[in-house]
Amino acid sequence: MDKFSSFLFGLGLGVGVGILFAPRSGEETRDLLLSKADEGSDYLKRQSGELRDSAAGIVDKGRDAINRQRDSIAEAIEAGKQAYREKVDQAQGQPA
Repeated sequence: MDKFSSFLFGLGLGVGVGILFAPRSGEETRDLLLSKADEGSDYLKRQSGELRDSAAGIVDKGRDAINRQRDSIAEAIEAGKQAYREKVDQAQGQPA
């Protein structure tokens, strides 16, 4: 199970057991359940925010890597063109 599934399973199990064995009145139990649901909601918001930040970081790293590769390829192509021009110039300068 991943963390999210484990969290939801634990939340559901805890709520169920809490309702069955609650030594509180119905109103107190409802308030407790609402409080726990809010805590769960806050947890999910934090997790989604962290996941979004992590994904953005991965995308940025990928973009940087692609840009570096593109620059390297452009430099290699330019070096190949220059070497070709030099060879053509040498061949034209020599008597046939």
